[in-house]
Amino acid sequence: MPPIAVSVRSGAPEESSADTRVIGLFEGEPPAGDAPRSLVDSGEAKSAPRKLAVAHEAGANGASRRVILVGLGKRDELDAERARVAAAVATARARELGARSLSWALPDPGVAAALVEGTVLALYEFDRFKSAKDPDAPDGRIESLELVGSGDSVAGDAERARVIAEAQNGARDLQNLPSNVATPAFLAERAVALAEAHPALSCEVLDRGQVAALKMGAFSAVAQGSDTEPKLIVLRYEGGGSGPHLGYVGKAVTFDTGGISIKPSGKMQEMKFDMSGGAAVIEALGAIATLELPVRITAVVPATENMPSGHSMKPGDIVTAMNGKTIEVNNTDAEGRLILADALAYAVDQGAERIVDLATLTGAIIVALGSTYAGLFSNDDGWYAEVEGACRTTGELGWRLPLHPEYFELTKGRYADLTNASEQRKASSIYAAEFLRQFVDDRPWVHVDIAGTAWDQSGRPYVGSGASGFGVRMLVELARRTGEAEH
Repeated sequence: MPPIAVSVRSGAPEESSADTRVIGLFEGEPPAGDAPRSLVDSGEAKSAPRKLAVAHEAGANGASRRVILVGLGKRDELDAERARVAAAVATARARELGARSLSWALPDPGVAAALVEGTVLALYEFDRFKSAKDPDAPDGRIESLELVGSGDSVAGDAERARVIAEAQNGARDLQNLPSNVATPAFLAERAVALAEAHPALSCEVLDRGQVAALKMGAFSAVAQGSDTEPKLIVLRYEGGGSGPHLGYVGKAVTFDTGGISIKPSGKMQEMKFDMSGGAAVIEALGAIATLELPVRITAVVPATENMPSGHSMKPGDIVTAMNGKTIEVNNTDAEGRLILADALAYAVDQGAERIVDLATLTGAIIVALGSTYAGLFSNDDGWYAEVEGACRTTGELGWRLPLHPEYFELTKGRYADLTNASEQRKASSIYAAEFLRQFVDDRPWVHVDIAGTAWDQSGRPYVGSGASGFGVRMLVELARRTGEAEH
């Protein structure tokens, strides 16, 4: 689907040439401007969040056009997340009605970006493998979005939001592609294409032999089970600025069978999503480069399949990571922490001063936090506060779980420095984070476990039940904060 055109204008909302207008309703307030008051008076239009009503009016050229009234709740409770949701439900209704263009009467300048994000994300669809159009699919192909309101920053906020939301949709595309298409080489090609489009962005792709030459024994061990060539994807963004050198690391297991410790067959097809962290990192770097943020970032994406074969790693094997630590592989389905171990060590080797990694790492985080919050783990309170602030600002929420020396004791191996899976099966998400902590050389670091948020966030209408692209907005915001803090 081609990108939506986003514009901002001042003046009267009713002067729009769009075929569908959207007006927000606040609790206890009359509808703004010339909104159809009859729907409010009759009770058909309600101010409660997510409530919708549709009316018609004469457009600028005399033709009939739609007016969608959407509830926003109490004015003092309007925030970016509520605006995203309102935009998403209004967009879904507009598509059902066959709309081609939307015009939002901006309820507050501060939510302009959120309205754009909610609209662009709600328009996402993935149907490239359908041979015929779904007869139940919405008829509308919304091509343009207009925001009507005032404020010095509105136009800039709207354009920045469009870029970020399109990048998030790009990550959703990568997630949704089947693993026979979205191979490690495919992800590398996408990263190279982004780098070629931006002068400040470069890409280096290392193959199996080069990974082995770097003594990445943990990553190599996971990759050796598959005939599909692994790739270590390294994106370097040189945006200037005097702030710290950031390291973004994203897990990209393009399909995870579990290896010799094979997974049950039920829902194994969802394991194409095990590259969601890598997808978010790749597309976030593209957005950061487009926005020309003044920051320096090295992004590391270890991409591989985890397959059972005659040359797979086996339970009981011992491997050596890039930083020299030895690891007992007691469960080959705990492979994400193995490839991340070498990727984190590589980010340290490349000079990253503050690190964040995204990974669909543990099923246990879904039990703990569901699909509302990602799990956050950190060795540095100050850096954690920056990452959590970026999560909160963007609505990609994170909740901190503890690290503690007693958890670290669980990660110690019998025959090697570490074991990738403890037989005690305690605090599994924290265990994985403590394992990763051993590869960041005490640099400020936050691990973001997105196993519960990377797909099926059905409570959020702007991403629904499929791939969410979770992490793109947060990573871009984190880069923005880091760059602006030094100016």
